[in-house]
Amino acid sequence: MKFLLIEDNYDLAQAICARMQLDGHVIDHAGTIADAIAFSDSGEYDLILLDVMLPDGDGRDFLRRHRAGKGVTPIIVLTARSQVSDRISLLDLGADDYVTKPFDHAELEARCRAVLRRNAGSAQTVVRMGDVAFDPVAGVLTVGETLVSLRNKELRLLEVLFNAPGQIFPKQKLVDRLFSYDDDVSENAIEVYIGRLRKHLEGSQLQISTHRGLGYRLDHD
Repeated sequence: MKFLLIEDNYDLAQAICARMQLDGHVIDHAGTIADAIAFSDSGEYDLILLDVMLPDGDGRDFLRRHRAGKGVTPIIVLTARSQVSDRISLLDLGADDYVTKPFDHAELEARCRAVLRRNAGSAQTVVRMGDVAFDPVAGVLTVGETLVSLRNKELRLLEVLFNAPGQIFPKQKLVDRLFSYDDDVSENAIEVYIGRLRKHLEGSQLQISTHRGLGYRLDHD
């Protein structure tokens, strides 16, 4: 999944990014509200991690702006404020959850998983299509009775396709979803990952079709 981290503490931000990347997530980092707005206005994210105290303002201003603009991306606030009134205020503004600093990275990861499950509308995240079952949060793909091992980018690409079966995704859109702004990649990388996924899905009731000049689509027999 693709996350946006809004945090001005460089060391903490690097630690969070490293942990999330180990789990296979793509993460963009903004150190100011201005950068966060630029990221959120130009890209799509599955989850936003938002610090409250930022160099150019209060993270709650970003939260207000995001919700006022009908942004539905779930937001977990990272805050050093522990008073109940502060936490209630954040939730009332539209935060989906909060983590009080200092926090254990395992707790943050668990809260991310919980918020993503809730956002999917269920405590379970397994999606089934024909003889294929996919759990993007747990990173598990089952084709028939076979458990398939996926590399991180393959998993995230399949997640994008599973979220919108029948929809054609242009290569550039897939690049934007799979890689951060700092990654130097070409659209050819998408062809490689598509080829790998097709091999994993061989013999199943799912296929990834190519639409020349348009992109790729996940189809179900």
